[in-house]
Amino acid sequence: MTMLLIGLTGGIASGKTTVSNMFVKLGAHLIDADVIARDVVKPDKPAWKEIVSAFGESVLDDKKEIIREKLAAAIFNSPEKRKQLEAITHPRIIEEENRLINEIRKNNKPGIIILDAALLIEAGHHNRVDKLIVVYLNKNTQIKRLRKRDSLSFADAKKRLDSQMSLDEKVNLANYVIDNGKSPDEVEKQVSQIYKKLIMEHR
Repeated sequence: MTMLLIGLTGGIASGKTTVSNMFVKLGAHLIDADVIARDVVKPDKPAWKEIVSAFGESVLDDKKEIIREKLAAAIFNSPEKRKQLEAITHPRIIEEENRLINEIRKNNKPGIIILDAALLIEAGHHNRVDKLIVVYLNKNTQIKRLRKRDSLSFADAKKRLDSQMSLDEKVNLANYVIDNGKSPDEVEKQVSQIYKKLIMEHR
């Protein structure tokens, strides 16, 4: 068996982190694109300098760290600014992902690497994984969880969801779909079945 690279994605508040942690419990290696994205924009790193130059110091807090909500608001209604930000961050995120993938492949026996990335499909990176898993949640539950998590109004939560690629579109590209609207035990069962299937298919 080779070391399989599995893309794991979903929408906002669909429960990707919970699902990726279940895969880790079963023995998978995890690369979290969100953790990498936070790391590459830390103060004085090259991406941080470019973001401050492009968007101004108004997106920084007292510790000179980027306020993600302010940056998100700055690009929300501007495709040009979104592309500008992606051009700064995406190459650096991919570089670090590749470094971690190579490190895991070099230092471990064949197995499964989970690449957990919210914008895996939008960024066109789903083509670089061996299989794609989408964590699915119906829109009403998504809105409810997003409102609770981020203390948003219904209108704001819906607006944020509507600005992203729909989960139904993502499901159409998936090799496997995990329904996260079910009980934790049932979700864990789905994860376990997919994990076993991946291991069996690639022995």
